[in-house]
Amino acid sequence: MDLAPGYTEFAPGVAFKAGLHCLWVSVAPGCQAEAVQVLPDACTDLIWQSGVGAFVAGPDTGPAPTEWRPGTVLVGARFRPGAGGAALGVPLSEVLDQRMDADDLPGVPRGRLPGSLSPEEAMRRVAAIAAQMVTERPPDRLVLEATRLLGRPGARAELVAGQLGIGERQLRRRCQAAVGYGPRMLNRVLRFRRFVSRIDAGGAVDLATIAVEAGYADQAHLTRESNELAGLTPAALARARR
Repeated sequence: MDLAPGYTEFAPGVAFKAGLHCLWVSVAPGCQAEAVQVLPDACTDLIWQSGVGAFVAGPDTGPAPTEWRPGTVLVGARFRPGAGGAALGVPLSEVLDQRMDADDLPGVPRGRLPGSLSPEEAMRRVAAIAAQMVTERPPDRLVLEATRLLGRPGARAELVAGQLGIGERQLRRRCQAAVGYGPRMLNRVLRFRRFVSRIDAGGAVDLATIAVEAGYADQAHLTRESNELAGLTPAALARARR
């Protein structure tokens, strides 16, 4: 496994793609502390940290500033939106905007991810544990379908319950358990992630065009959402990520 400074994602096994978005490793530079701005993505992560052990990063509703000591290695498994609640064995609304010791959550096997592991062994264990979690406690398929529908540009949260043949109250309850928040917030986060993915892809940044392509009413709408979800204007966020 490459332990050069930076962030790298790996595809999970095909059998686990319904529940896992990716496996990943992040290595902070060895010469200085690294400040990271984690943005909402509707996902939940099981994370091993070198010298510390394992914790879970719950779904975020706003920017989560974090700083890592020089040389810190993080190994993670990222659960897809809608898969984290079942896998961890708790309603995700209980870990919203939180970072919790993995041993405090019933769905994570205890004592298997001590901070003394090598990064290579941590990756092997994180991958195996995450695969076990989504196999033993598979995601709510209705919420996965709701996430797919809400991830489309122009999707309207108030219409999704009808498309799925259930009431709005039931959809909200099931989303809060599986994702951490209701369908309207999920819709907002997924739309914002489309914008972030677009600016991460590089090329010219025409914010007005990107706003419409991502599903915003206009650039002013994008600006309001970016300020709330990232703490930065769209232009400032684009500069920071480049």
